[in-house]
Amino acid sequence: MSGTLDLDFVRGQFPAFAEAPLQGQAFFENAGGSYTCAPVIDRLTRFYRQRKVQPYAPYEASKLGGAEMDEARARLAAMMGVDTDELSFGPSTTQNTYVLARAFAQWMRPGDAIIVTNQDHEANTGPWRRLANEGFEVREWQIDPDTGHLDLADLEELLDDRVRLVCFPHCSNVVGEVNPVVDISALAHAAGAFVCVDGVSYAPHGLPNVGLMGPDIYLFSAYKTYGPHQGIMTIRRELGMQLPNQGHYFNEGGLYKRFTPAGPDHAQVAACAGMADYIDALADHHGLDGDAAARATGVHDLMHAHEEVLLAPLLDYLKSRNSVRLLGPGMAPGRAPTVAVRLDRPGEEVARDLAAHDIMAGGGDFYAVRALRAMGVDPNHGVLRLSFVHYTSRAEIDQLLTALEDVL
Repeated sequence: MSGTLDLDFVRGQFPAFAEAPLQGQAFFENAGGSYTCAPVIDRLTRFYRQRKVQPYAPYEASKLGGAEMDEARARLAAMMGVDTDELSFGPSTTQNTYVLARAFAQWMRPGDAIIVTNQDHEANTGPWRRLANEGFEVREWQIDPDTGHLDLADLEELLDDRVRLVCFPHCSNVVGEVNPVVDISALAHAAGAFVCVDGVSYAPHGLPNVGLMGPDIYLFSAYKTYGPHQGIMTIRRELGMQLPNQGHYFNEGGLYKRFTPAGPDHAQVAACAGMADYIDALADHHGLDGDAAARATGVHDLMHAHEEVLLAPLLDYLKSRNSVRLLGPGMAPGRAPTVAVRLDRPGEEVARDLAAHDIMAGGGDFYAVRALRAMGVDPNHGVLRLSFVHYTSRAEIDQLLTALEDVL
């Protein structure tokens, strides 16, 4: 087994790096959507060419299409340590969360409470907060205004026997700190509450073993995890079968159909099997053994190790600049390489200046308006966000640092 990520092999799996218009361009807005790996593109193209028929019928093209959709669900579920029917697809994580919120609204009783944070992307807090309009109590687990940190002691004070659900991000898309899902889940479960984790900003840095970590619901976006534009959700069977069915009434017996009211995008669901192809290719290339979950965990660890090495010099540089306020932890361990900074100019303006240096970055509020306001950042001024993943190279980090020196 190799303990170091083979970056040449990794980048060879992404057609974008060979495309002429992208040559010399360093991509640092991966948190908004990653490049797509070749196996996903190949499967998507093949589906549209050969299998774009109604799936699960007895004729060959249909059988192949349905089998590939089932393959995506089974392989990704195995990698995440959950049963196949505990994983479902939807048009987006935002839509999946709204459907879940409707299910909880029908299931909960007057006087019940939900805990949300102000560290989240709006997609994992807005749908739950709206339940206050229906008579449920919404309690806010607030971040430290200086660091953006969520303190477990503050959560303990909010928990009591009225809380039915605790919603929080695995890591924030502007704070970047990785929250302790295992500890938070244990606290919530001890109080009798279920746990919903927004993994959108974490999953691109390695699929988590949800079965071991303990949350009842885990959501993330395939299009930020090297795949097509789909939302992926895992939900424990015990909870999923308790909540009211949100799909067609005759599908209520099937867990993975209960929270997908609309028909799935067949081609994109099938193409998600390419995400599993990619993880397996990395595992094979690096000599990782074991079952699907163990191999995925090994790939996760390779990704994290590579990202930490690249993240350290970027954080050190930003901390050295008096005109820069770094949001979130200043050390690479314990945070994702999603780095938001408040500057003396609007984030969008600095992102435009970086584009002239062939740096693809983003500026704005990134749908984390509550988090920015809590930390004293005007969302209209916004932040510059520099986000990368395991396919980023040291040369691209150096290119970014040189460009920052020119524009800051």
